[in-house]
Amino acid sequence: MNKDNYLIINLLFLNKRSNNLKKTITSNMNKTSQTKKSTQKAVFAEGCFWGVEDLFSKLKGVVSTTVGYAGGHIKNPNYLMVCTGLTGHAESVEVEFDPKVISYQELLNVFWNSHDPTTVNRQGPDYGSQYRSIIFYNNAEQKELAELSKKSLEKSKKFQNPIVTSIEQLEIFYPAEEYHQDYIKKHGGNSCHF
Repeated sequence: MNKDNYLIINLLFLNKRSNNLKKTITSNMNKTSQTKKSTQKAVFAEGCFWGVEDLFSKLKGVVSTTVGYAGGHIKNPNYLMVCTGLTGHAESVEVEFDPKVISYQELLNVFWNSHDPTTVNRQGPDYGSQYRSIIFYNNAEQKELAELSKKSLEKSKKFQNPIVTSIEQLEIFYPAEEYHQDYIKKHGGNSCHF
């Protein structure tokens, strides 16, 4: 085989491998895009975000959790700022979930059953406006389901005191500092949540 034929065969082989690689990359990108499109996000505030994140992260159908801050009026808050109570933010958890596996309604049930929604600015030993109970909705459907679930819980008389949980549109969610993410998984110990 002469050098020209050898070169042509190698170029054809490399071109075929390159096309196959392009197809693989495109296929993987499409799968990733479809996965992202098939998930939804919910944001809850119910006290110390370490325990809330730990609880939701263990649910089948939850793809990821991120602790952070929502509901305030200061851009890019950090933990120390939020702890002052002056930013208006609540410690919150963003829950990315697959609605084919776990519904938003099921997440609401976990929310209502994992904290005391009758205490103002307090959960267990933690107190301050950053520990208030809030459901942040991302769309009209989440808002409606949250309101219905709250009304249903109020009618059930499960709690002696009135439910003080607010239902608010999510304006922006700020992820907390890295050392807060997956805190209980990283450090062990008990949840600060009741």
